Amino acid sequence: MSTSPERLLEKLKALPPQRLSEVEDFVDFLRSRDERATAAASRRLAEAMARLDALNLPPLTADEVQAEIDAVRTQHRSARGADRR
Repeated sequence: MSTSPERLLEKLKALPPQRLSEVEDFVDFLRSRDERATAAASRRLAEAMARLDALNLPPLTADEVQAEIDAVRTQHRSARGADRR
C-alpha cells in the first residue's frame, strides 16, 4: 500500500472542512501513538541497560562476541535442518 504525498494532498483538497478536521485529529492521534511507542521503547532500553550495568560484568572481548555469534548461528542452522526433516 503506497500513497504519494501528492495523491494524498489531492484527496484532502476534495474533502469538506468537517472531514478535514477529522483527518487532522487522526493524524494527531497517529503521531501521539508513535511518540508514546518510541518513549516506551526508550524506557525499556534504559531499564535493560541499567540492569546490565548493575551486573558489573566485564565487557566481552571481540573473540567472545564472535563465539556467541557463531554459537547462535550454529543453533539456528541446526533448528532449520531439523525443520526440513
